[in-house]
Amino acid sequence: MMDRWRTFSRSRKLLWVAIAVLTLVDSAGLYLLFTDKPHEAARAAPVPAKPVTPPKPPPPAMIEPPAVATVLKSGTLIVISKASQTMFVFSDGAHWASTPISSGKRRHETPSGVFPILQKHKFHRSNLYSNAPMPFMQRLTWDGVALHAGRVPGYAASHGCVRMPHAFAQALFMLTKASATTVVIGDEPLESEAQAQQFALANRLPVRSALAPKPDPKPADLAGTVGTPSRKVLAVVPLKPASPPPPPAPPSAAGGEIVQLAAAPSQAEAEAHWARLLQSRPDLRRFRMTVEAAQVKSRTVYRLRLSGTDAHRACATLNSAGVSCFSVN
Repeated sequence: MMDRWRTFSRSRKLLWVAIAVLTLVDSAGLYLLFTDKPHEAARAAPVPAKPVTPPKPPPPAMIEPPAVATVLKSGTLIVISKASQTMFVFSDGAHWASTPISSGKRRHETPSGVFPILQKHKFHRSNLYSNAPMPFMQRLTWDGVALHAGRVPGYAASHGCVRMPHAFAQALFMLTKASATTVVIGDEPLESEAQAQQFALANRLPVRSALAPKPDPKPADLAGTVGTPSRKVLAVVPLKPASPPPPPAPPSAAGGEIVQLAAAPSQAEAEAHWARLLQSRPDLRRFRMTVEAAQVKSRTVYRLRLSGTDAHRACATLNSAGVSCFSVN
């Protein structure tokens, strides 16, 4: 009996010891669970960073033409009269040269204003008009107006550009610097360099500033890019009714030399071209002048022609001065 009691007492003691140990272990676990671990987790959690606002891109740069008075002191001033179809060029204040030009025709008029030179390309082709060549191109606007070499028939015939004789365009291209050139285009008739200079200094024409060209992209920037269509969309031009056949051409002078000065879109423009020529070259009055209507590729043109002795020699003199002319017979 005593042995059983002792065994029972020993078992109870062991049981209480086991309960006490389990209680201590459980209490320690709960304490760590609700005290240390949350603090450690809170200390380990990263603090969210504030969003970084990207810097604003700088505003696009603008190109302004230098003041007329500035380029007259040091630079190049180009004055263009659409009424006289003439260009006057001044270099460092002195008259450099003048030349006949051909500005924009009806519905494609060359805009008036004061322009900077935006770009210069020795070899350039139009991206608007059938890839047409534009040698010695000096860009005035981003929508297609430029100075360049081309046919100068003696009247406004371009799509908005200012054409000049090839040799003159080449020399002017070598003379100008984009940062020191101003182009003044107006409707006033100008007959001398003095009138041209006075007109440029006193003009109230709008200044045609323009955005600076974007730098050419680097090869790395072009990777994975896809070309976008041009922003310019050509308007659909309604078909015009067929023109009536031209009246019969007057007979040309028999036996004399015949040259052609222009093929104008109207008789009035052909006669106006003749009047301008007589102002600068009155000796041409000795020739017989005719305006002959002709059908060329479904359109009517009016050929301004001269006939008489030494007409071929006079034509060669006009060509050397930059005036379009060619022999017919």
